[in-house]
Amino acid sequence: MREIVHLQIGQCGNQIGSKFWEVISEEHGLNATGMYEGDSSLQLERVNVYFNEAHGGKYVPRALLVDLEPGTMDSVRGSRIGALFRPDNFIHGNSGAGNNWAKGHYTEGAELVEQVMDRVRHESESCDCLQGFQLVHSLGGGTGSGMGTLLINKIREEYPDRIFNSFSVVPSPKVSDTVVEPYNATLSIHQLLENTDETFCIDNEALYDICFRTLKLTAPTYGDLNHLVCMTMSGVTTSLRFPGQLNADLRKLAVNMVPFPRLHFFMSSFAPLTARGSQQYQALTVPELTQQMFDARNMMTACDPRRGRYLTVAGIFRGRMSTKEVDEQMLAMQQKNSNYFVDWIPHNCKVAVCDIPPRGLKMASTFIGSNTAIQEIFRRVGEQFTLMFRRKAFLHWYTGEGMDEMEFTEAESNLNDLVSEYQQYQDATSDLDLGAEDEEEEGPPSPVTTKSQSWVEVQLETVNETSKGTEG
Repeated sequence: MREIVHLQIGQCGNQIGSKFWEVISEEHGLNATGMYEGDSSLQLERVNVYFNEAHGGKYVPRALLVDLEPGTMDSVRGSRIGALFRPDNFIHGNSGAGNNWAKGHYTEGAELVEQVMDRVRHESESCDCLQGFQLVHSLGGGTGSGMGTLLINKIREEYPDRIFNSFSVVPSPKVSDTVVEPYNATLSIHQLLENTDETFCIDNEALYDICFRTLKLTAPTYGDLNHLVCMTMSGVTTSLRFPGQLNADLRKLAVNMVPFPRLHFFMSSFAPLTARGSQQYQALTVPELTQQMFDARNMMTACDPRRGRYLTVAGIFRGRMSTKEVDEQMLAMQQKNSNYFVDWIPHNCKVAVCDIPPRGLKMASTFIGSNTAIQEIFRRVGEQFTLMFRRKAFLHWYTGEGMDEMEFTEAESNLNDLVSEYQQYQDATSDLDLGAEDEEEEGPPSPVTTKSQSWVEVQLETVNETSKGTEG
C-alpha cells in the first residue's frame, strides 16, 4: 500500500485537517468512531492509504495533530469526529506562538518538535510502503508557519526520498488576519521553496469569493471554506485511495507538474460548484466539468490565471465517464486557449480518471495548475514585507527569540528571486524566438553576428579591395 502520513499544525491546519478527515471517512464509509458502515467493497480496498486498522475493525487516521496551545486540540477532541483520532497523536504545548514565526521555529516549537518526530517515526515505521507526507498549515500565524516549516525540515532530513506535500493557506490581498503576516509568510516561503515537493496554495479571499459568488452563501462560515479545501485535498489523492483507469500518485504528480524544482506552487479548483437551488438546472457532463475547473472564478488562490501562463496542468476526474471524452475536452481546452499555455512544454495537461465519485455527486473533477500568475501573491507579500522591514518595524519580537536580521534579508531576496523566475518563464517563448529575444536585449549586435549576417558583402568588399590593389 502507498501510505500517507498526515500532519496538521496550528489553528488553521487543525480546523482544515479535521474537516478533511470528515470528508475522507465518509468517502470510505466509516462512521464518527472509525467503524465501517459502507456499502461497497471498493471503499475498504485501499483504506490503508490514510487509515491504520486497529483492534476490533476500527480504522484510525494516520494523522498527527500539533499545536503550541491546547485550545484547538480541545475543540477537535470535543468535535463530532473527536473519537476517531488516536489520543497519543494529539501533541500540544501550553504557551502558544503568539503569531511569531521565531517562536514557532526556534524557541517554543523547537522544544516540542522532538516529541512530534517520535510520533512521525512511529507512524512511518508501521507503514508497508510509505508514499510521503502531507502537511496542512497556514503561513500567516506563528505555529503553522514557524513550527510547520521546522517540521518539514526535520522530516526532510530523515526521509529525503519521500514526497512532501503541503496545503498552505497563504495570506490574501484583502483579508489580513495579523499585522506581522508578511514577515511570517516570507520566512515560511523561504523554507517551503527548498523543502517541499508540491505546495498547494489556498487563500481565504478566493474561498470567500467562491462561497459568495458561485455557491450563493450570504454569510460563509469557516466550515464552508474548509469544506471547499477538503474537496480539493480529497481529489488530489483520489487515485491512491480508489481503483481507477489512469493512476496518478503524488510522485507522478510531482514529476509531471514541476518543470523547475523551485516552481512547485500550485493553484487548485474543484468542479462542480453550484448553488444549492440550481443543481437540478444543470447537467453534469465532462465538457461542463472541464469548463468549470478552468474558470478563473473557481480558483482557490486569489490570482487571475489569465494574467499568467500555465506551465503545467493536472485534471483528476472522478465518476463513470469515457476517458476518450476527457482527453478530447482537455485537448480542446488547450487548443482554444493556446496563448494561456507556454508553448515550450508541449502536451502539458496531465489527466487522471477514477471510477468512484465523491459522496452525493455523479461525477466531479479536481484541477491543479502551475501558473506563472501565482507570482502576484508572492509579489504582494514581498512588497508588504519590504515596507515594514525597511523601518525594522516589529523586528524586536523576532530578534528577541534569537533570530538574526540576515535571515530576513535572505528570505526577502529568495522571495524576490522566485517572483522574477516566474516572470522569466512567463515571458519565455519557444526555442527559436529565444535567440532573437536575447539579441534584442543585448543592444548593439556583436561583431560575429554582423559578419554572419553580411558575409557575402564582406567577401565582395575584400574582392573589390584586392582588385583595386592589383590595378594600382
